[in-house]
Amino acid sequence: MSQDDKTGQNSTQAFYRGLTQPRLTRQNFMRGAGAAMMAALAPQIAHAEKVKDWKAWWAKQKPTKDFVFANWPYYIDVTSNGKDHPSLDTFTKDTGIHVKYMEVIQNNAPFYAQIAPVLKSGAPTGYDLIVMTNGWYLTELLMQNFLIPIWKEKVPNFAKYASPAVVNPPYDPGNKHTMVWQSGITGIAYNPKMTKREINSFDDLWDPAFAGHIGMMSDTTELGSAAMLKLGINPTTSTPDDWKKAAAVLKEQKDKGLVRQYYDQSYINALENGDIWITQAWSGDIFQAHSKGYKDLQFVIPKQGAMIWHDNMAIPVGAKNPLSALAWMNYYYTPEAAGVIEDYINYICPVPAAKDYILNVIKDPDVANSPLVFPSASELAKVHEFYPFKSYGDYQTWNNTFNPIIQG
Repeated sequence: MSQDDKTGQNSTQAFYRGLTQPRLTRQNFMRGAGAAMMAALAPQIAHAEKVKDWKAWWAKQKPTKDFVFANWPYYIDVTSNGKDHPSLDTFTKDTGIHVKYMEVIQNNAPFYAQIAPVLKSGAPTGYDLIVMTNGWYLTELLMQNFLIPIWKEKVPNFAKYASPAVVNPPYDPGNKHTMVWQSGITGIAYNPKMTKREINSFDDLWDPAFAGHIGMMSDTTELGSAAMLKLGINPTTSTPDDWKKAAAVLKEQKDKGLVRQYYDQSYINALENGDIWITQAWSGDIFQAHSKGYKDLQFVIPKQGAMIWHDNMAIPVGAKNPLSALAWMNYYYTPEAAGVIEDYINYICPVPAAKDYILNVIKDPDVANSPLVFPSASELAKVHEFYPFKSYGDYQTWNNTFNPIIQG
């Protein structure tokens, strides 16, 4: 889709970087500042007071005509003036509910640090709906009972239209507290002009033929998961012993001089300019690289599988307009609303039926037919969820296992 298109997107480099950045803490917050922040918060946070009967609680809630939606930058449709969001405007027209949309989440760790003390105190955060990535910080919100269970009867569109890939995730069984906003796949990207052959395995990231031109991710969750997939280990159900095995093959890869660098999102620039030929990669980045003219770059789900991550809508405890938030969550899971948003942001859509809407109504075949936006069932069958951390100690052990590879 042209960047001077019907949605008024602009084509600056900053836009692309914002547009395609996975919303998980996939950079330094996962290793340094974020871990330190979490360590400081962990002993201070007490469990929120539990509501004994959420069904009764929901029955007492009164309808309102507005709600506050906290999200990430460049993560919803917007017109050329940079201010109007057609999907939100249509929602308001259809329901009479006004949305205060706030792009206030830059990283999971600092956002969690902002809202956790407020939630602990029992005060409202000021947000009725937030978007958090599956990972330690969302797990903390769940463990501390900081999220309101979803009233399922109010979100029938989720049951009707949700992709199987976003139903019953391991981090929130039964979608009790969350509904996916967008997803992304971490696989391998490469330039066939440089590799001189097709790539189809994580073993290729250990191939001496590519020494000095291999990119690996600097996020410990991504890095460790890739090594486990190479070894035939499912990261979702892995153990600390599995983590040690993965760290060992990563150390071997590093000691042999195969890795050019452990990258944050800058890997995409290195791939585009030829510094690296093959790399761990996020699906959305490669879709946008194609849009910018780098048509030769390929993205593959290796034969061992790939990792899938999810950004999740959730209602924080203390929300003043929970029924309005639920109304939006239900609205979003229609093909029309999901299609309008997906045509703009180009991640993996949680509503497969939006594909036909994008193709036949919006008439954007580039997005509708892209396997990076609408993966096939066979492709989704190959992906794995990230390991669902069960405690802060669990999280520390993981980071202590893989951090030395990146920092050493």
